[in-house]
Amino acid sequence: MENNFCHKTKHRSELEYKALVNRLNRIEGQIRGIRGMVEKNAYCPDILVQVAAVNAALNAFNKELLAEHIKTCVADDIRRGNDNTIDELVDVLKKLMK
Repeated sequence: MENNFCHKTKHRSELEYKALVNRLNRIEGQIRGIRGMVEKNAYCPDILVQVAAVNAALNAFNKELLAEHIKTCVADDIRRGNDNTIDELVDVLKKLMK
C-alpha cells in the first residue's frame, strides 16, 4: 500500500491533482470577475450573487478534498492503528463547520 505522508505532505494521483487545480483555476477566475465588477461599480446585489457562487465553489472544493482525505489518509491511518487521525479529522470538521 502506498504511504501517504498526510500530516505534512500528500501524494495525489495525476487525476486528483488536475481536478483540484482545475477547480481552483475556476475559482480564481470567479474572484477576478468579482474584482472587475467592483472596479466597474456593479450593482451590489449582482456582486453578492457572484460572491455566493464563489463560496459554493469553495465548499465543493472542500468536499472533494475532504472526501479524498477520508478515503486515503484517514482510512490508512486507522488500518495502521493510528486513531489520532480521528481526533484530527474531528478538529478539521469543527473548523469547517464554523
